[in-house]
Amino acid sequence: MSAQNEYTPADYRHRDRIAIKRALISVSDKTGLIELATALSGAGVSIVSTGSTASTIRNAGIEVTEVVEVTGFAEALDGRVKTLHPKIHGGLLADLRLVNHEEQLRDLEIEPFELVVVNLYPFMSTVASGAKGDAVVEQIDIGGPAMVRAAAKNYANVAIVVDPSKYSEIVSSLEAGGTLLAQRKELAAIAFTHTARYDTAVASWFEDEVKAAILPSQSKTTALKNPGFPQHIELEADLMSVLRYGENSHQAAAIYKNTSPLAVSGIAQAKLHNGKEMSYNNYVDADAAVRTAYDFDEPAVAIIKHANPCGIAVAPKDATDPIATAHSAAFLCDSVSAFGGVVAANRTVTMEMARNIMEVFTEVLIAPGYELEALRMLIENRKNLRILELPKNYSRESHEIRQVSGGFLIQEPDNFMNFSATNWKLVSGAKPDENTMADLVFAWRAVRAVKSNGILLAKEGSSIGIGMGQVNRVDSCKLAVSRGDLRVRGSVAASDAFFPFADGLQVLIDAGVKAVVQPGGSLRDEEVIAAAKEAKLTMFFTGERHFYH
Repeated sequence: MSAQNEYTPADYRHRDRIAIKRALISVSDKTGLIELATALSGAGVSIVSTGSTASTIRNAGIEVTEVVEVTGFAEALDGRVKTLHPKIHGGLLADLRLVNHEEQLRDLEIEPFELVVVNLYPFMSTVASGAKGDAVVEQIDIGGPAMVRAAAKNYANVAIVVDPSKYSEIVSSLEAGGTLLAQRKELAAIAFTHTARYDTAVASWFEDEVKAAILPSQSKTTALKNPGFPQHIELEADLMSVLRYGENSHQAAAIYKNTSPLAVSGIAQAKLHNGKEMSYNNYVDADAAVRTAYDFDEPAVAIIKHANPCGIAVAPKDATDPIATAHSAAFLCDSVSAFGGVVAANRTVTMEMARNIMEVFTEVLIAPGYELEALRMLIENRKNLRILELPKNYSRESHEIRQVSGGFLIQEPDNFMNFSATNWKLVSGAKPDENTMADLVFAWRAVRAVKSNGILLAKEGSSIGIGMGQVNRVDSCKLAVSRGDLRVRGSVAASDAFFPFADGLQVLIDAGVKAVVQPGGSLRDEEVIAAAKEAKLTMFFTGERHFYH
């Protein structure tokens, strides 16, 4: 700032409530536009507008001035240039707390705006529609962000609105005599967030376009070293609520909703039908439970405690009430640990499943839907049960992010879905019958949800014993066997990673496990295979592991 423009606080005239006399409106999303324009016109506000926005307002019988009438410069370059003009931006940026600025506006014959209503070209929805190339580029707004940022910078004098949900506040302000400084500052913060997200979406699209093509300066090998990770990441999220506490009562915590351009809907967007607000630990366990249940195409239920499964089951094909049957089977895996657990279903909760839930204390129940009578019964009889309904468009993120000190780890989710056993290698024993093979496939899919080192025993489409989170695989095997108790004999087992020695496998053999699926790849694979052959144990290698830390 030059010396002649270095103002002291005393130079500023106080402006708190500012009456709205002139408004600039240019919106792609016409939601609520006519109602707002009607209120503005009724309050005697002069409306200046552009293109289709002006046409919409005029067609509603409301008087409006076209931008071209203000600038004296017709839209050019197919509408790429229309609002980038001193007659517009002077009216947006003039700080009327300063006599100097007021005098300059008068000399330049520029009228100020007290209200700007702008939302931007639908860039994100255009990309989501599958559009390519120039069709996407043409939806990169230039004049819109410039107006938004100008008005937001000048919040001391101008109210900027980018969200139709805020129109009602503006109407209330009209009735009160104008907008207040604190209100305009809040609207400015929302506006800058709006343009920042928009710019991030544009930048991300360009990065994807660059990655999609191997540049002449790259060899194919060099390009494959980075399978799609961007050079720059913007994490965008809005505060949803402050939680009672974090993992422990002395830790403050909050939950944020992902608002990145390509964000998906999940646990954070689930509807709470009943019970107290979700806690930090509830969210962690509910996310793990949904992740587990939705690993299956069949009706499935997962019961989670401290981020680990204590029961996973799918329903048999002939089940009368598949989701209720799956829940009963999952509960039998470890009924002691299931007390106070988090239950997730990948199908609508039926009355029969709701009756099952009534029989045991459950912290959280989450599903894609509920039969009306089942929901009513649970709400009436289980006041403290947190009942969540997943959003209809629930899906999984394309990448997982974990914070470490000083940075972030990012990876693709473990979507290794080679569960058909087509590419498994039989390394020991006889080829199993159809039912045993189905249990092996179930176990291999389910062990993905178990914290490493993970061992999962299964029988008839249900987990019967789980060993998780141990620092050696032998202890995980022992834990799984002890949990399975009398049902272990004749069951199958899945190990999330290879057996480094034969000792862990021997624990399963001694307990009566009849078949095992594991990744293989140990330096001592031959020793492990030899132990399996001696016991006439059927064993498959998948060639891929399922670590879950």
